[in-house]
Amino acid sequence: MSDTLLNDATAPVTADERRAAPPVTDWVHDFDHTDPRWTENPFPIWDELREQCPVVHTKRFLGCYLPTTYEAVKQISYDTEHFSSRRVVVRNIRPEPPAPSPPITSDPPEHKPAKQLLLPPFTPDAMKKLEPKVRAICNELIDGFIDQKGCDVAAHYTKHIPVRTIAHMLGIPEKDGELFIKWIHEILEVGISNDEVLMRAVREMAGYFAGQIEQRKKQPTDDLISTLMNARDKNGEPLSDAHVQGSLRLLLIAGIDTTWSAIGSSLWHLAKTPSDRERLLAEPELLPIAIEEFLRAYSPVTMAREVMKETTVCGCPVKPGNMVLLSFPAANRDPAMFPDADKVIIDRKENRHAAFGLGIHRCIGSNLARMEMLVAIGEWLKRIPDFRLDPAGEITWSEGTVRGPRQLPMLFGKTS
Repeated sequence: MSDTLLNDATAPVTADERRAAPPVTDWVHDFDHTDPRWTENPFPIWDELREQCPVVHTKRFLGCYLPTTYEAVKQISYDTEHFSSRRVVVRNIRPEPPAPSPPITSDPPEHKPAKQLLLPPFTPDAMKKLEPKVRAICNELIDGFIDQKGCDVAAHYTKHIPVRTIAHMLGIPEKDGELFIKWIHEILEVGISNDEVLMRAVREMAGYFAGQIEQRKKQPTDDLISTLMNARDKNGEPLSDAHVQGSLRLLLIAGIDTTWSAIGSSLWHLAKTPSDRERLLAEPELLPIAIEEFLRAYSPVTMAREVMKETTVCGCPVKPGNMVLLSFPAANRDPAMFPDADKVIIDRKENRHAAFGLGIHRCIGSNLARMEMLVAIGEWLKRIPDFRLDPAGEITWSEGTVRGPRQLPMLFGKTS
């Protein structure tokens, strides 16, 4: 990518490019997942809706349903006949045809072969080989601020770990990280209400990856981009440029925002819950179990489906022409599935959470996310055992499809 395009692409989104929607006055009949109150604290909203109905509806976003229980989310996730994955973000615009990002936007029978192409780089064995790189990234980042009194943990730690990790896997420059973050923000947040911004980001990503593909045609590599370029479809043919571009877009977006959010939410919890932090310091072997609970309690990812045929979900009718906001985070707070669902219990024994999705679209990167969380939080606790939220700072959360702290100011050391 040229320096001119890089400079243009990193320009911030203006206030005019973010089109505010009217505030919600009746969550049961008019929910809005971009409302500031949802962004700040969605948990009481989900509780209110769940008490009213397992599936609620809004006329916003051209019509959209929200399943509020684990069972309703599960039914929709496994029903590929009535619900399509061709659109995975609930937005104000529904272009035809939707831009593909296989396999996440694929339905059967195309889905399985598209997903199988991406499985080998994300196996547990592959993650073991990648772990030393992630550990080195985490410690290099901590070296940069450990001697300070504190820092914005989102800006200086959590976001850089998945950015640099996925860049390493894709074989693209880690220095382009701020560009990746900008695209993700414009596609997953601003793009919900502003199609112009979203399409601009998609075009910039396409141009960026087209350049990377051309480089590999001249000089092949052993990274994920070359893996896709060398892959063959079920007929033995090379993947189309659109397929490769869509999968790269998926890997970049899904490989960064979700894990950034999960690590940040976990450290936010530990900063405000000294008892859990002290227990993990005393019992480090508990960390993998605690991470599963953080994934349940602070699940970052909400997906979407498009209703293709009329059906019912938990007794509630759903009609084509509508979208579904498939909230795995709301499912994971359902007290019918999880005892004390509103409490974070870091040694929770039974924890069949849906943080990585349910059904055929369960996240291919779950092994990567777990490894990054384990390393990032483990290294932090080793080197910065005492930390707390900075009362003078402001914590902000991302809007829309992926939820996690975007400003997370903390202070280090024991309180005086």
